[in-house]
Amino acid sequence: MSSTENTATTGKGFDGFSDDERAAMKAHASELKKAARRGGKASAADGERDVLEKIAEMAEDDRVLAEAVHAVIRAAAPDLTPKTWYGMPAYAKDGAVVCFFKPAAKFKTRYATLDFNDGATLEDGAMWPSAFALKELTPDTEAHIAALVRQAAG
Repeated sequence: MSSTENTATTGKGFDGFSDDERAAMKAHASELKKAARRGGKASAADGERDVLEKIAEMAEDDRVLAEAVHAVIRAAAPDLTPKTWYGMPAYAKDGAVVCFFKPAAKFKTRYATLDFNDGATLEDGAMWPSAFALKELTPDTEAHIAALVRQAAG
């Protein structure tokens, strides 16, 4: 339903996007501008630097998780290219984001998540998870993330 239909049928106006959603869209616009400025000169090192800068800006709990997740992903799927996506650390294959780390503080949620986009090859029957809540990383969760990322990267 469009915002016009919502107003017409319910008498209530469309409130728009939350401050967090607007901030994420601004971050994405900034990322696109940065990529355009770099043009063909962009390198994997640029993406790595951008991701590490975003991680460094995070609140401590998110930063500790993001650093560990970043290390696991880079080791498990070195062919994925780090980049930022809507202001979050992300990992792409052939330019398309496969997975990304969503910090808890960014959207004021109880836990961070590791999310997978539809380009990730995680299919397992008729239904499978595409996001995983993260409260802490243990050797078991690191192994699970590594396996998921290897599968997602195809």
